[in-house]
Amino acid sequence: MSKKLRPVLFGALGAASVAALVITTPAIAANEATSVSSATALAVGDLSAPAKKEIAMKLVSSAENSSLDWKAQYKYIEDIGDGRGYTAGIIGFCSGTGDMLELVEAYTNSVPDNPLAKFLPALRKVNGTDSHSGLGSAFESAWKQAAATTAFQTAQNNERDRVYFNPAVSQGKSDGLSNLGQFAYYDAIVMHGPGDSSDSFGGIRKAAMKKAKTPAQGGSETTYLKAFFDARKVIMKQEEAHADTSRVDTEQLVFLNAGNFDLHTPLKWKVYGDSYTIN
Repeated sequence: MSKKLRPVLFGALGAASVAALVITTPAIAANEATSVSSATALAVGDLSAPAKKEIAMKLVSSAENSSLDWKAQYKYIEDIGDGRGYTAGIIGFCSGTGDMLELVEAYTNSVPDNPLAKFLPALRKVNGTDSHSGLGSAFESAWKQAAATTAFQTAQNNERDRVYFNPAVSQGKSDGLSNLGQFAYYDAIVMHGPGDSSDSFGGIRKAAMKKAKTPAQGGSETTYLKAFFDARKVIMKQEEAHADTSRVDTEQLVFLNAGNFDLHTPLKWKVYGDSYTIN
């Protein structure tokens, strides 16, 4: 399985912009203002709509797990040798970065008697390291056992949404982005983690905004997304495991160049040399 690496998570996602997508102009230009405002509003997508969210899950899974079957990844668990301990589940929760611990804590809060609860002390001890101390094959088996239950699948979905998907979509909407733009944010936060450091999603966004205005600021989404992609690739190339930027170059940029801001199907793309299609 060619699960790709994701840096350690630093802090919390920067606060989403609260700027409304409103264009104000003098009264003599009212008709023009209405036209521009309508065009801007139509461009803003909603990646959380069920059909679009399903597409987003498949797109990320193609890069993270070399498969469109993202639901098959609930049971996935292995140490991929990236210094972050175990990587597991639908979004690559890591024992060394804190998000796996938060997932198991949330799961245990809702289902106290579960196969993973007894490993919470060990997860707390190994957090921030690549250690398997107190985990090992017993933990791997317990993860797979839990992953067969609806309760743990729901817990994974909820943590994915809370930490990654919802913040990315919320920020994308605030920035006036289409479904494609919101997905670009989601894919970036999955790989780089939330936060404001230069190598996090927040840092990449800030770097892009120094080069181009977001649609909410009156800029072109095409121009802004290209700046975002460029800023992201700079960070990707700083880590050997991310040096292959095809999930941008032969996936997201392909959609952008085709003008497919809505992520309408069929979608065809390549990532890490493999070809995929969503009809």
